[in-house]
Amino acid sequence: MKKMFKNWGGLVANSKSRWATIFIWILLIGIFSYVWPQVNDRETTDNQLLPEDAMSVEAGKLQNEEFSDDAGTPLLLVWYRDGGLETSDFEAIQAVYGELDEDPVAHQTFIPPFAEAPPEALMGSASDDGAALSTPVFFDDDASTDQLHASLEELQQRIEQEFGADIVEDDLEDSGLHVRFSGPVGIQTDAVSLFSNADITLLITTVLLVFILLILLYRSPILAIVPLVAVGIAYGLISPLLGFLADKGWIVVDSQAISIMTVLLFGAGTDYCLFLISRYREELRREEDKYVALKHAVRGTGGAIMMSSMTTVLGLLSLGLAYYASYERFAVPFSLSIFIMGIAALTLLPAILALLGRIAFIPFIPRPEKMIQEIEEKKGKKLRRPKPSHRIGKKIGAWVTEKPWLIIATTVIVLGGLAAFVPKMQFTYGLLDSFPEDMPSREGFSIIEEHYPPGEIAPVNIIVDTEGEDVALQDELADLSYVESVDDPSDSSENDALKEWTMTLSISPYSTEAVESIPDIKALVVSNLEKSGITHAEDNVWIGGETATLYDTEEITNRDQSIIMPVLLLVIGILLVVYLRSIVAMIYLLATVLLSYLSALGLGWILLHHVFDVPEIQGLIPLYAFVFLVALGEDYNIFLVSSIWRKRREMPLKQAISESVGETGSVISSAGLILAGTFSVLAVLPLQVLVHFGTITAIGILLDTFIVRPLLVPAITTVLGRFAFWPGEMWKMKNSEGSKSKIRE
Repeated sequence: MKKMFKNWGGLVANSKSRWATIFIWILLIGIFSYVWPQVNDRETTDNQLLPEDAMSVEAGKLQNEEFSDDAGTPLLLVWYRDGGLETSDFEAIQAVYGELDEDPVAHQTFIPPFAEAPPEALMGSASDDGAALSTPVFFDDDASTDQLHASLEELQQRIEQEFGADIVEDDLEDSGLHVRFSGPVGIQTDAVSLFSNADITLLITTVLLVFILLILLYRSPILAIVPLVAVGIAYGLISPLLGFLADKGWIVVDSQAISIMTVLLFGAGTDYCLFLISRYREELRREEDKYVALKHAVRGTGGAIMMSSMTTVLGLLSLGLAYYASYERFAVPFSLSIFIMGIAALTLLPAILALLGRIAFIPFIPRPEKMIQEIEEKKGKKLRRPKPSHRIGKKIGAWVTEKPWLIIATTVIVLGGLAAFVPKMQFTYGLLDSFPEDMPSREGFSIIEEHYPPGEIAPVNIIVDTEGEDVALQDELADLSYVESVDDPSDSSENDALKEWTMTLSISPYSTEAVESIPDIKALVVSNLEKSGITHAEDNVWIGGETATLYDTEEITNRDQSIIMPVLLLVIGILLVVYLRSIVAMIYLLATVLLSYLSALGLGWILLHHVFDVPEIQGLIPLYAFVFLVALGEDYNIFLVSSIWRKRREMPLKQAISESVGETGSVISSAGLILAGTFSVLAVLPLQVLVHFGTITAIGILLDTFIVRPLLVPAITTVLGRFAFWPGEMWKMKNSEGSKSKIRE
């Protein structure tokens, strides 16, 4: 690898190839962007995240095929007046439905005949306290989200003409009549509108944050722009590549995946750039020729950058093993973006640095002492010398090697104490729980939940293939303690053996108790089928509805976690052994990253739950955070440990550890701050799952950057001594040192 990057550094870091490299990148972007669509133009609006063979998905298909009245997809108009709806409200609602009957909005398929019934009949459908009413409007199943959005805008205009704009715009706490669009159509259009401008907002916020942090850390405006230019050019190539893959149907991308990919690209991409830039600055202080300095910098950091990017690429690819689409959709976009960024850091960035040379570091230009003296003689004035670098890092390195056991005990107790909060975490898998509380469709759902019996908001549908047998379920289902009522069974329009029971729960259908009741309900139904003489009864029962969907989501995400987590650890472990040739180092490096991950979850829960009053975090967060923190955390491990490995060939181990901590401390700290900052930018988005994910990931990166990497890892390496290099490097170390005292060191 050294030989490869020595030759590669000579190829890319010279005056002849720099313009050719930049031209090739820009040419590829131009060609790909012309022939292929951008990834944002191929984002899916499909919210079906469970696999096709999930029980709730199969139940939904059967319900649509066998029990559907072909009315379409419902929009729920949720009407609310504090103190109770008035007769005039019901009459006005009837007037709206009368107009919809005479002049339907685009893609409207069916409405109930509310306009023909007396107001008293409509009043009977209101909530028990008379404050809320839910009325449906059905739309074409095949209508796109953009078409539905236009239809809802037209419907809103008609309602405002009847009631005034206040009915839609005023807060629910205000007096008067209010209406909110909810149900499947309302949720779908709201979810898309949440991200209508989110990508641009996220991109601008991320770029500004990275630029500000680079200015503060390196105090050079040109240097702050260089990584952003490199990442921006890489994104220019990534976007049409992903657009091509999505256009061919080989991958599915959604707005959530693209939002996180943007953050990951700027965070990790800037890190890779800083690894090379920091080394280049050190080389410029030793070498007069900027091309020679760049060649040495590429040779010195190329292996670490390549291994870091490959670790992250393979780690993120492990998400492709997931059954849950929200995980699986991340695999290719994330891994491809890091792969391209790794190539850019080793080709495009050296070309830009070769073009700029020392100018990139204005006003604090790094020069060898000889050059400084020559300039002083020529100008006749004293130049400012750079302050000794790595002062704080060297002090930390010396402290770590002097008192390793104290540091190990302290950090393990602190991080372990934070990790102890992980079992206390509460999770939710509900889609609406991730939306802002003031989003119209969530407000409508909340009105129904507060004013109707809890189970009416999301009934449980039980579909049974009776095989022609007489199956009685209604009484036994109604006797369950958490069941409010069970409707008479419905017959299939196509298959006489299929029956459907609609069950209303007496508890919240989104509660843990309700979700955990799904297997008990199925077991009861299966038992009844077996008593009726039906064999293989397990295959004759399907349970659908929101509660069953939440149960399937929890089961499938748990399955994904149980597979992806060990696979990711195995893949990264193999890469570490290949690169470091040390099984012992692989074990303790993975262990420290796991400890950092668990402590990040614990501290994230403390912050979100006890400070910001978040009752539950999204159940997808643990796996999201695990993949990113483990994959990205090992980047810093590789950068630090590869420096220790390199230096210990030339000096005693403790000195190598101390100097490596000092040498890499500033760049790792800078990279960690930028990476944590970019993930914290996710908090500007309205989706709570991204806010929670960004918060916990940023916390984990900071713990990794300022506790695990500069303290715990070098302390463990110090305690293990030469056994940290077992087996591949320990004997080389023994032979090269050549004395027992150095071996003991």
